[in-house]
Amino acid sequence: MIENIEPSAIETRSFEIITEELARLGKVIPKENELVVKRAIHTTADFEYADNLVFSEDAVKKGIEAFKSGCDVVTDTQMIKAGMNKTILAKLGGEVHCFIADEDVAKEAKSRGVTRALVSMEKAAKLTKPCVFAIGNAPTALIRLHELIDAGEVKPLLVIGVPVGFVNVVESKELIMQSDVPYIVEKGRKGGSNVAAAILNAIMYQITR
Repeated sequence: MIENIEPSAIETRSFEIITEELARLGKVIPKENELVVKRAIHTTADFEYADNLVFSEDAVKKGIEAFKSGCDVVTDTQMIKAGMNKTILAKLGGEVHCFIADEDVAKEAKSRGVTRALVSMEKAAKLTKPCVFAIGNAPTALIRLHELIDAGEVKPLLVIGVPVGFVNVVESKELIMQSDVPYIVEKGRKGGSNVAAAILNAIMYQITR
Protein backbone atom coordinates (compact mmCIF):
# COMPACT_ATOMS: atom_id res chain seq x y z
CA MET A 1 0.00 0.00 0.00
CA ILE A 2 1.29 3.47 -0.91
CA GLU A 3 2.19 5.58 2.12
CA ASN A 4 1.01 9.19 2.08
CA ILE A 5 4.03 11.05 3.47
CA GLU A 6 4.90 14.72 3.48
CA PRO A 7 8.06 15.41 1.42
CA SER A 8 9.89 16.70 4.49
CA ALA A 9 9.22 13.41 6.29
CA ILE A 10 10.41 11.02 3.59
CA GLU A 11 13.99 10.74 4.89
CA THR A 12 12.81 10.25 8.47
CA ARG A 13 10.43 7.48 7.38
CA SER A 14 13.20 5.88 5.32
CA PHE A 15 15.44 5.65 8.36
CA GLU A 16 12.58 4.21 10.40
CA ILE A 17 12.17 1.47 7.78
CA ILE A 18 15.93 0.82 7.81
CA THR A 19 15.88 0.49 11.60
CA GLU A 20 12.90 -1.88 11.45
CA GLU A 21 14.52 -4.00 8.73
CA LEU A 22 17.83 -4.25 10.59
CA ALA A 23 15.95 -5.44 13.68
CA ARG A 24 14.05 -7.99 11.61
CA LEU A 25 17.33 -9.26 10.19
CA GLY A 26 18.82 -9.48 13.68
CA LYS A 27 21.60 -7.01 12.84
CA VAL A 28 23.11 -5.25 15.85
CA ILE A 29 25.36 -2.33 14.90
CA PRO A 30 27.68 -0.73 17.46
CA LYS A 31 26.17 2.57 18.51
CA GLU A 32 29.18 4.62 17.42
CA ASN A 33 28.92 3.24 13.86
CA GLU A 34 25.15 3.12 13.55
CA LEU A 35 24.48 6.41 11.73
CA VAL A 36 27.23 5.76 9.18
CA VAL A 37 25.95 2.27 8.39
CA LYS A 38 22.34 3.42 8.17
CA ARG A 39 23.20 6.27 5.80
CA ALA A 40 25.14 3.88 3.55
CA ILE A 41 22.08 1.63 3.48
CA HIS A 42 19.82 4.63 2.88
CA THR A 43 21.95 5.59 -0.14
CA THR A 44 22.07 2.10 -1.66
CA ALA A 45 19.04 0.21 -0.27
CA ASP A 46 21.60 -2.56 0.35
CA PHE A 47 21.52 -4.08 3.82
CA GLU A 48 24.81 -5.94 3.25
CA TYR A 49 26.53 -2.74 4.37
CA ALA A 50 25.52 -3.71 7.90
CA ASP A 51 28.05 -6.55 7.61
CA ASN A 52 30.55 -5.24 5.07
CA LEU A 53 31.50 -1.84 6.47
CA VAL A 54 34.61 -2.24 8.63
CA PHE A 55 35.68 0.42 11.11
CA SER A 56 39.06 0.83 12.78
CA GLU A 57 38.93 1.61 16.48
CA ASP A 58 37.11 4.91 17.15
CA ALA A 59 37.07 5.71 13.42
CA VAL A 60 33.83 7.69 13.54
CA LYS A 61 34.91 9.55 16.66
CA LYS A 62 38.22 10.44 15.02
CA GLY A 63 36.37 11.54 11.90
CA ILE A 64 34.15 13.84 13.96
CA GLU A 65 37.21 15.28 15.69
CA ALA A 66 38.88 15.83 12.30
CA PHE A 67 35.94 17.78 10.94
CA LYS A 68 35.60 19.78 14.14
CA SER A 69 39.24 20.78 13.75
CA GLY A 70 38.51 22.24 10.31
CA CYS A 71 40.20 19.59 8.18
CA ASP A 72 39.94 19.43 4.40
CA VAL A 73 38.65 16.50 2.34
CA VAL A 74 40.39 14.82 -0.61
CA THR A 75 38.29 12.77 -3.04
CA ASP A 76 39.07 10.70 -6.10
CA THR A 77 35.92 11.71 -8.01
CA GLN A 78 33.91 14.81 -8.73
CA MET A 79 30.82 12.79 -7.83
CA ILE A 80 31.90 12.56 -4.19
CA LYS A 81 32.57 16.28 -4.21
CA ALA A 82 29.09 16.89 -5.62
CA GLY A 83 27.37 14.52 -3.21
CA MET A 84 28.95 15.58 0.06
CA ASN A 85 27.60 18.51 2.07
CA LYS A 86 30.11 21.23 1.25
CA THR A 87 28.08 23.86 3.10
CA ILE A 88 28.60 22.07 6.41
CA LEU A 89 32.25 21.41 5.58
CA ALA A 90 32.80 25.10 4.90
CA LYS A 91 31.09 26.08 8.16
CA LEU A 92 33.50 23.77 9.95
CA GLY A 93 36.44 25.50 8.24
CA GLY A 94 37.26 22.92 5.57
CA GLU A 95 37.17 22.59 1.81
CA VAL A 96 37.17 19.68 -0.61
CA HIS A 97 39.90 18.87 -3.13
CA CYS A 98 39.55 16.67 -6.21
CA PHE A 99 42.55 16.74 -8.53
CA ILE A 100 41.41 14.02 -10.93
CA ALA A 101 40.57 16.44 -13.77
CA ASP A 102 43.55 18.77 -13.32
CA GLU A 103 45.57 19.28 -16.49
CA ASP A 104 48.91 18.63 -14.79
CA VAL A 105 47.59 15.39 -13.30
CA ALA A 106 46.30 14.16 -16.65
CA LYS A 107 49.57 15.05 -18.39
CA GLU A 108 51.76 13.29 -15.84
CA ALA A 109 49.54 10.22 -15.72
CA LYS A 110 49.77 9.87 -19.49
CA SER A 111 53.54 10.32 -19.54
CA ARG A 112 54.04 7.70 -16.81
CA GLY A 113 51.41 5.27 -18.06
CA VAL A 114 49.50 5.30 -14.78
CA THR A 115 46.01 6.37 -13.75
CA ARG A 116 45.05 9.94 -13.02
CA ALA A 117 43.69 8.72 -9.69
CA LEU A 118 47.15 7.56 -8.67
CA VAL A 119 48.77 10.88 -9.60
CA SER A 120 45.97 12.80 -7.88
CA MET A 121 46.89 11.11 -4.59
CA GLU A 122 50.51 12.18 -5.03
CA LYS A 123 49.35 15.75 -5.59
CA ALA A 124 47.07 15.54 -2.54
CA ALA A 125 50.00 14.36 -0.41
CA LYS A 126 51.59 17.77 -0.94
CA LEU A 127 48.71 19.57 0.78
CA THR A 128 49.84 21.13 4.04
CA LYS A 129 46.47 21.02 5.78
CA PRO A 130 45.35 17.82 7.56
CA CYS A 131 42.85 15.89 5.43
CA VAL A 132 40.26 13.14 5.38
CA PHE A 133 40.61 11.02 2.23
CA ALA A 134 37.46 9.58 0.62
CA ILE A 135 38.02 7.10 -2.22
CA GLY A 136 34.89 5.80 -3.95
CA ASN A 137 35.98 4.78 -7.43
CA ALA A 138 39.64 4.02 -8.07
CA PRO A 139 41.52 1.22 -6.32
CA THR A 140 44.73 2.66 -7.78
CA ALA A 141 44.11 5.76 -5.67
CA LEU A 142 43.78 3.63 -2.56
CA ILE A 143 46.89 1.58 -3.40
CA ARG A 144 49.00 4.70 -3.98
CA LEU A 145 47.60 6.30 -0.82
CA HIS A 146 48.69 3.23 1.15
CA GLU A 147 52.21 3.54 -0.30
CA LEU A 148 52.37 7.24 0.56
CA ILE A 149 51.20 6.51 4.11
CA ASP A 150 53.84 3.80 4.55
CA ALA A 151 56.50 6.16 3.20
CA GLY A 152 55.49 8.81 5.74
CA GLU A 153 54.57 11.28 3.00
CA VAL A 154 50.97 11.70 4.13
CA LYS A 155 49.06 11.04 7.35
CA PRO A 156 45.31 11.08 6.73
CA LEU A 157 43.08 11.86 9.69
CA LEU A 158 40.69 9.25 8.28
CA VAL A 159 40.53 7.12 5.12
CA ILE A 160 37.14 6.21 3.70
CA GLY A 161 37.95 3.39 1.31
CA VAL A 162 34.96 2.25 -0.70
CA PRO A 163 36.00 1.87 -4.36
CA VAL A 164 33.63 -0.32 -6.34
CA GLY A 165 34.48 -2.92 -8.97
CA PHE A 166 36.49 -6.05 -9.64
CA VAL A 167 40.15 -5.38 -10.46
CA ASN A 168 42.30 -4.85 -7.34
CA VAL A 169 39.29 -3.50 -5.44
CA VAL A 170 39.27 -5.96 -2.53
CA GLU A 171 43.06 -5.98 -2.35
CA SER A 172 43.31 -2.18 -2.21
CA LYS A 173 40.90 -2.07 0.71
CA GLU A 174 42.87 -4.73 2.56
CA LEU A 175 46.01 -2.59 2.20
CA ILE A 176 44.29 0.36 3.89
CA MET A 177 43.16 -1.90 6.72
CA GLN A 178 46.84 -2.72 7.26
CA SER A 179 47.88 0.94 7.32
CA ASP A 180 48.44 2.80 10.56
CA VAL A 181 45.59 5.28 10.02
CA PRO A 182 41.91 5.41 11.03
CA TYR A 183 39.69 3.91 8.34
CA ILE A 184 36.17 3.06 7.28
CA VAL A 185 36.30 0.41 4.54
CA GLU A 186 33.79 -1.69 2.63
CA LYS A 187 35.58 -5.01 2.66
CA GLY A 188 34.16 -6.46 -0.54
CA ARG A 189 33.56 -5.37 -4.13
CA LYS A 190 30.78 -2.96 -3.34
CA GLY A 191 31.01 0.76 -2.70
CA GLY A 192 31.06 3.77 -4.98
CA SER A 193 31.24 7.53 -4.90
CA ASN A 194 27.69 7.78 -3.57
CA VAL A 195 28.64 5.60 -0.60
CA ALA A 196 31.78 7.64 0.10
CA ALA A 197 29.73 10.85 0.07
CA ALA A 198 27.11 9.28 2.34
CA ILE A 199 29.76 8.30 4.89
CA LEU A 200 31.27 11.79 4.86
CA ASN A 201 27.82 13.30 5.39
CA ALA A 202 26.92 10.84 8.13
CA ILE A 203 29.99 11.93 10.08
CA MET A 204 29.48 15.66 9.54
CA TYR A 205 25.77 15.51 10.39
CA GLN A 206 26.67 14.25 13.86
CA ILE A 207 28.37 17.59 14.47
CA THR A 208 25.65 19.86 13.13
CA ARG A 209 22.39 18.08 13.99
